[in-house]
Amino acid sequence: MNCNMRISARGRYALAAMIDLAKNYADGNFITVTSIAYRLGISKIYLEQVFSMLKKGGVVISVKGSQGGYQLASTPHQITAYDVLYPVETSIFDITDDTVKNEAPEIEVAMRNLVFDDLDKAVEASLKRVTLYNLINEAEKQRTDMGYMYFI
Repeated sequence: MNCNMRISARGRYALAAMIDLAKNYADGNFITVTSIAYRLGISKIYLEQVFSMLKKGGVVISVKGSQGGYQLASTPHQITAYDVLYPVETSIFDITDDTVKNEAPEIEVAMRNLVFDDLDKAVEASLKRVTLYNLINEAEKQRTDMGYMYFI
């Protein structure tokens, strides 16, 4: 049986857009939402909402005007998947609601101690291990692997 964590479209788009932004980090230019939306095939309006959350989360900075756009607030080595997802994924990082606290508090504590707390810690640790730099490298590796066709 496969158990998959559900990341919302907002979270997936945020991560993809941040990888795209990170690929251009060395240039030092501010990148427009329009250009990111075009490259990734994502709705500009939807992406603007995502970037608003990322800005509030301190992951990106922005400049308005003709030369404006967004830039990473830190280097791709310093920004983790956790940093990107935390401001936009409200439900994954919420504390699990009590289930049977009043009727069976011992079951509630057992579930929290052995399932929910461990799961929360594992998800957080996993997301904090992966940086935008790692994601850029993996994307480039995949692009290279997909770029060759062998005929026998």
